[in-house]
Amino acid sequence: MATLEIKDLHVSVNASDEDGGTDGTKEILKGVDLVIRDGETHAIMGPNGSGKSTLAYSIAGHPKYDVTGGTVTLDGQDVLAMSVDERARAGVFLAMQYPVEVPGVSVANFLRTAKTAMDGEAPKLRTWVKDVNAALEQLNLDATFSQRSVNEGFSGGEKKRHEIAQLELLDPKVAVLDETDSGLDIDALKVVADGVNRFRAREGKGVLLITHYTRILRYIEPDFVHVFVNGRIAEQGGPELADQLEAEGYDKYLKAGV
Repeated sequence: MATLEIKDLHVSVNASDEDGGTDGTKEILKGVDLVIRDGETHAIMGPNGSGKSTLAYSIAGHPKYDVTGGTVTLDGQDVLAMSVDERARAGVFLAMQYPVEVPGVSVANFLRTAKTAMDGEAPKLRTWVKDVNAALEQLNLDATFSQRSVNEGFSGGEKKRHEIAQLELLDPKVAVLDETDSGLDIDALKVVADGVNRFRAREGKGVLLITHYTRILRYIEPDFVHVFVNGRIAEQGGPELADQLEAEGYDKYLKAGV
C-alpha cells in the first residue's frame, strides 16, 4: 500500500539558475497539497512555467530546488530527509521530460545496477536477462537495444520507452512521469501508455502524470485531474476536467491570478 502525501510544499530556486543573470531566489511552488493513494492515477495539467516539472524534481530530490516549507511523505516516511538514492530505494520513480545521455554505459548494465541498488542484491543473471528482454519486447524494442549506451543516439520515442522499461523492471511504489508524452508519435504514445497501464494495474501502485495535453489521457485514464497554475493547484476534479481544459484552455485561471 503506497501513499505519497504532499502538504503545503514551497520550493524556491536560485534565480540565476533560471535566467542566467539575476541574483537572489525565486519561489516556484507556493503551497502544494496533494495525496496520491494506492491504486490512484493523478494527472497534473497546466501552462508552461506553472511549476509542474519543479514539483516532479522536488519530489525526486534534485539539488537545484530548495524546499523552503511543507512536507512530502511516502507511507509516513519523510521523503525530504532522504538522499536521492534513498528516495529511489523507498519507491519513488521519476521519468524525466528530457532523459540524459550516459555514454559508455550500456542499457543492460544500467538496468542491472539500478535493480541491484533498489533491492540490495544483484538479480540472478539468467532470470534478469529474460526479464529485460521481455520488458523491451513489450515496448517494441529489440533485444540488441540493451547493448546500446543509455540514451546516446536514441530517438525521442526510444528514450521514453526506455524509461517505461525501467518502470517495469524496477517496480517502484509511486511513478512520477514528467511529460512522458513529449515528442512521441501516435504509435510510440500507445506503446508507452500501455506500459504505464501495466504498471498501474499492479497492486499498491500510484502514478503522478504531468502533461500539457489531453492526448495521453485518452490512453491513460486518470482518477483525478489537477490544474496547476502559478505554483499551486487551482482546481481539481475527475477526467472530465481534462476535456474542459482541452476546450477552454487555462485563460480563466491565469486571468484570475490564482
